[in-house]
Amino acid sequence: MSGAHSGASGPSRDAIVATAQEAIARGSRSFAAASRLFDRANRERAWLLYAWCRACDDIADGQDHGHGMTGVTDGPARLAEISAKTEAALGGAEIGDPAFDALRLFAAEVKLPPALPRDLIAGFALDAEDWRPQTEQDLYLYCYHVAGVVGCMMALAMGVSRDDDATLDRACDLGLAFQLANIARDVGEDARAGRCYLPQDWLDEAGIPADDLLAVQYRDALGRLGARLAERAAAYEASARFGTPALAFRSAWAVLAAADIYGAIARQVAALGPRAWDKRVSTSGAAKIGMMARAWGQARERHALYPEQPRDPALWTRPRAALR
Repeated sequence: MSGAHSGASGPSRDAIVATAQEAIARGSRSFAAASRLFDRANRERAWLLYAWCRACDDIADGQDHGHGMTGVTDGPARLAEISAKTEAALGGAEIGDPAFDALRLFAAEVKLPPALPRDLIAGFALDAEDWRPQTEQDLYLYCYHVAGVVGCMMALAMGVSRDDDATLDRACDLGLAFQLANIARDVGEDARAGRCYLPQDWLDEAGIPADDLLAVQYRDALGRLGARLAERAAAYEASARFGTPALAFRSAWAVLAAADIYGAIARQVAALGPRAWDKRVSTSGAAKIGMMARAWGQARERHALYPEQPRDPALWTRPRAALR
């Protein structure tokens, strides 16, 4: 697999993987750290998938590797670019853009159902329309489109069958947990860019105007909503852990480490309350090492720690049509 050429004149697979590795190193220290726990094949596929997701996000939001959101005025044109390059990559064409060529490789190696990357693009379409969630259920659907579906794609890369709804639901849960943590951490950055992912009914209940979230008089109430997001993230993280017995040891280790690392972000937001957005919440390198060590033990004992049991029916469930 390694070293195979992507086409007669294009860069080698190794070159595309190297660029993808650089993208994850620049875009997410948390994902980069957890990805190293995979075996080589899954590690490289995680990098390939991340590179495409990161590029789509950057194009949609006017960012550089997830940093410095500028707010955009040409959202539909950006979405059209993402969609056209993605469809070409799914069709096996060389794009000449390393991130979209990464998707081409990933899709071919995983036999990726095209509906899944299209579901991700549907999430970017919501952002292009300046969409905001009205209800908690709206929030979960958005989280599915921008993160839960990524969990499903990565599960397929790790060998989960597209017919294994139970495990794919747990993989989606992990994506939801990650995105809820991201939303909680980024409330301030999003607000400054004119975005709000807190459900309107939560804001109404708290008496917070969506367009003035960060005003000092609303900080205590906003802190309570950050804690509420963290609580929801924790529920989906806990559910996701019960999917790990279906995975090989190295994959389970990486998944459990990522769950803990991202879970720590949400827990910090909850603990900081009104001060959660004074500076960007992050997890130290030493803390990540400790979490990876703990995850190793959890992965070894995953069958005992996370025995087969029904998923909590109160949790929101992903759309099933995408894999049919």
